[in-house]
Amino acid sequence: MELVGVRVDLPANTPMMMLKEIEGSGRLLPILIGSPEAASIHAALQGIHPPRPLTHDLLSSVIEVLDHRVDRVTITEIRDHVFMAELSLVDSDGVNTSLSCRPSDACALAIRTDAPIFATDEVLDSAGQEEPASAEEKDEELLDEFQDFLESVNPDDFLA
Repeated sequence: MELVGVRVDLPANTPMMMLKEIEGSGRLLPILIGSPEAASIHAALQGIHPPRPLTHDLLSSVIEVLDHRVDRVTITEIRDHVFMAELSLVDSDGVNTSLSCRPSDACALAIRTDAPIFATDEVLDSAGQEEPASAEEKDEELLDEFQDFLESVNPDDFLA
């Protein structure tokens, strides 16, 4: 998955992070998140480095100081309309430790540590959305439909 950005979902005025499937059909996975996490993700995506570390910057540093690295983030399931995630850490001996966490926190860490983000097929099948067609694609589709109409029309169809 690629974390493509954070936006505000209207009319609820709720922050949402948008993940996009890299392989497969390119489905989008919108996940509602809190405002602090949205700000943290946005800052990391923009390459903004605050003068003092924010919570996710601090956690990233703590993981590194403890001789671990973020191996991957996986959006694992949706339970009662709430997304669940797993943060996988690996120590210097290659021992893997997994922690349950919120997808927003996991993704905020993934962006800071260049760790890959994944989502299970079940999550994508349940909450994934096809990317809306661009205006150019819509125009092309409309032209194709009109061309089909022109090819199938008979002048007698217009006689009363």
